[in-house]
Amino acid sequence: MKTYMAKKGQAQRKWFLVDAQGAILGRMAAKIAPILMGKKEPTYTPHVDGGDYVIVVNAEKVRVTGKKAQQKEYDYYTLYTGGRRVVSFADMMVRKPEKVIELAVRRMLPKNRLGRKMYTRLKVYRGSDHQQQAQKPEKIELF
Repeated sequence: MKTYMAKKGQAQRKWFLVDAQGAILGRMAAKIAPILMGKKEPTYTPHVDGGDYVIVVNAEKVRVTGKKAQQKEYDYYTLYTGGRRVVSFADMMVRKPEKVIELAVRRMLPKNRLGRKMYTRLKVYRGSDHQQQAQKPEKIELF
């Protein structure tokens, strides 16, 4: 019995559509990340990018539990001394709700070149419309 190791370029990529309406942010991200990594495929190989594309719609309707809506913060750094900026979850949901989902999923992917490549296959949209109708995405229920 030989162990199968997938090669680069052998992946048959599919497109999946996820509706984030009423979904809990962390639980949804924890189910999207393995799809991007290809862990649901029987040909999963850790060092080969074999994941699928994921389209998330209705990003502004995602929710969090507990006091996270008031307490959760996102921070980033400018290139200046003392340039730490903090943005609250509530403010981020008003300005860029797509970014909330992108950050949650991105932090669950590998922290290397392969993870950055996987992240490019995530498409997040604010409303129910998306630009990938031509790919005929398959709607999946994650929760």
